[in-house]
Amino acid sequence: MMTQLLTTMTRLESTLMTAGIEPTAPLAAVPGGSESGLVIAPMLVVLVAAVGSLLLGRWPRLRIGVSLAGGAAYAAVVAAIDWYVVLAPDAPGVATYQVGDWPAPFGITLVVDGLSAFMLTMVAILGIASLVFSTRVLPEIDRRSYYFPLFHFLALGVTGAFLTGDLFNLFVWFEVMLMASYIFVAYYGGPQHTRAAFWYVALNLLASAVFLLGVGGIYATTGTLNMADLAQRLADPGAYGLDPTPVVGLFALLLSVFAIKSGLVPFQFWIPTAYRAAPPQISALLAGATKKVGIYAIIRLSFTVLADADVPVELAVPGVGTVIAGDSPLAFVGAALFVMAAASILVGGIGAVGRDSIEGVLAYSSIGQVGFIAVPVAIAATTGSAELRHFAVVAALVYALNHTLAKGLLFLAVGAIRSATGTSRLSDLGGLAGRSPPLAIGFFVGSLALVGIPPLSGFFGKFLVFDAAARAESAPLLVLLLVGSLLTIAYTTRTWNRSFWGARTDAVEEASVDVVQVGVVLVLATAIVAVGIGFEPVYEFADAAASAALDGEAYVDAVDPLEPDELETEGGEH
Repeated sequence: MMTQLLTTMTRLESTLMTAGIEPTAPLAAVPGGSESGLVIAPMLVVLVAAVGSLLLGRWPRLRIGVSLAGGAAYAAVVAAIDWYVVLAPDAPGVATYQVGDWPAPFGITLVVDGLSAFMLTMVAILGIASLVFSTRVLPEIDRRSYYFPLFHFLALGVTGAFLTGDLFNLFVWFEVMLMASYIFVAYYGGPQHTRAAFWYVALNLLASAVFLLGVGGIYATTGTLNMADLAQRLADPGAYGLDPTPVVGLFALLLSVFAIKSGLVPFQFWIPTAYRAAPPQISALLAGATKKVGIYAIIRLSFTVLADADVPVELAVPGVGTVIAGDSPLAFVGAALFVMAAASILVGGIGAVGRDSIEGVLAYSSIGQVGFIAVPVAIAATTGSAELRHFAVVAALVYALNHTLAKGLLFLAVGAIRSATGTSRLSDLGGLAGRSPPLAIGFFVGSLALVGIPPLSGFFGKFLVFDAAARAESAPLLVLLLVGSLLTIAYTTRTWNRSFWGARTDAVEEASVDVVQVGVVLVLATAIVAVGIGFEPVYEFADAAASAALDGEAYVDAVDPLEPDELETEGGEH
């Protein structure tokens, strides 16, 4: 079976190359960075939208208009960043903004490169779709509540996490994101929503404490929290008189926090209850955007900050007889991610098969799908080949993009189903395809994207992940991915058959489908098809993002932290 899989990989790779897409593009050199006020623009736009919608609580229609304008402006600013910083022929590749003109590492540094721009683009696409959907699904009384300001503050936290250049502000923006999400999980106010919010808050408060502990330990060990300065010091610890060995254990603390945010097993238990409790359009954002903050943090710290650190690692795994060894903390990161990714794929897939509601299926599916993203990241962390590391990060990013589009679409489709029928329980649904063919088409496209059917975006995401495992010559990984894919087929097929085929139930017969809600679902379905058909520019963008993630030297040069002899002078002046 492995031989057949490898043969299929080779054929699919040849197909991509024939289409003009080179799946083994070399690591492109990133030009020197530049300073630009454009870097802070997304945060300013979303902050203005948040404050503006907060002040307009007495005028719900005006509040909605300001919120939509803010969402559109955010998407426009992110598109401008994509072009001027990453995609233009003369793009610098990295752009920075020193808040208050304080030099790094003393001041607050904001950084945009290919990786953060790629993540911001996913947030912009799904954010505006969820925002438009929200204007149709909320009753009048909710439009007068704090829903829209909270929505923008959630987007502010996500945006700040992608742009910040230091670990402490990464913690701050995590907390901004979480505070808004706490309220959304408890938004409907029922007993089950309050219970879900309680566990969600309790777990994340614990995670925040661990995060602070790790950040404090790293500062005590290295004397800095600026990521560029941290990378510079770990690459040459002798020049700064520090011992980088404790960084491995401290990063293990941070890795556990990022795994909680990503929903990786064994930190996944908050996801099913939280995703079912929150409004579907918020669950779309939680699954499609906020979950990626954890993945982003793992990639950024692993490959931009820790990759050049010379820290011998030798950890014995109790009861297994295996020793994790290497000359970099990445050996530990990769081993931990392999275990969590494998468990996530199996737990998420098996859990999704037996759920009795569409939200339950999608919640467990999110656990399994993030495992598919973590697998190539683990491959990148453990390989000694620069080419394979680059390719694996590209695979993770492309799969993350597909997951954002597909899972966002499916959660919004659940919102449309609930608005129309009053339920999302599989036993209460049936015959939706005949009642609303456009909604059925949108849901079908999202399901096929999760499965990985060509020519949709999911095909390329899944192919690249399989190809990365094949290049790593790991038969167990290929078997794991195959099992995960079969589970995806099982739960998407079951959900489709129970909801859209068969005789119409009473709830479906009396359903009244909102045209705008279905329109948003179809726009995302169109985006999924467009990404698949026009995959070459998407691949180039992901390639630039992977190059930025792996080119720690360009990141350090752009931020330009002070050298050891300059630190004493500048530190004394400030």
